Amino acid sequence: MKIVFATGNPDKLTEIREIVKDLGIEVVTMKEEGFTGEINETGSTFMENALIKARTVAKALGEVTMSDDSGLVVDALGGEPGIYSARWMGEHTSYRIKNKAIIDRLGDLSAEKRTARFVCAMACVFPDGRELTAEEAFEGIIGWEERGRNGFGYDPIFYLPERGCTSAELSREEKNAVSHRGKALRKMRQLLEEEMNRENA
Repeated sequence: MKIVFATGNPDKLTEIREIVKDLGIEVVTMKEEGFTGEINETGSTFMENALIKARTVAKALGEVTMSDDSGLVVDALGGEPGIYSARWMGEHTSYRIKNKAIIDRLGDLSAEKRTARFVCAMACVFPDGRELTAEEAFEGIIGWEERGRNGFGYDPIFYLPERGCTSAELSREEKNAVSHRGKALRKMRQLLEEEMNRENA
């Protein structure tokens, strides 16, 4: 089975290939399959945007397409950056600048008031119109400084009190085991296995 993943983010693709590698599913990017169109993420939730991306690419290519929409939700910032996580403060602004801005805005708030979560909504759309969806979260707090060199994006400021480290200090295997994307992918993997079993029945 081949799945087109609607992303241009190589880090996401690496995580996804890692989690579904033993299912016998080939994961290719939309660019590798020749999709170069624009996708307007006009949804007001992570799931709406994930479905928009998957539906757009599936319709254009006529292939099974999966996409995710994910981001960081900081409670003390009223949910920012939320669905705008990648575009927050400008699409080409470095995450070092974005991370510093979040830390600066939280100031000296206590750990109890720095609660945050990564959210991942995942959608898989089949050419015949069938749709599978999964959504998961990864709870933590915003740290007081960047720490760690693994991961990407907001990982260096996403602190996990129970582990005493940031998401960027976890190994890839550790992160996949607990992260929003890892959990959503495992749920999606289960749904895909059920779908494949139905097709083969």
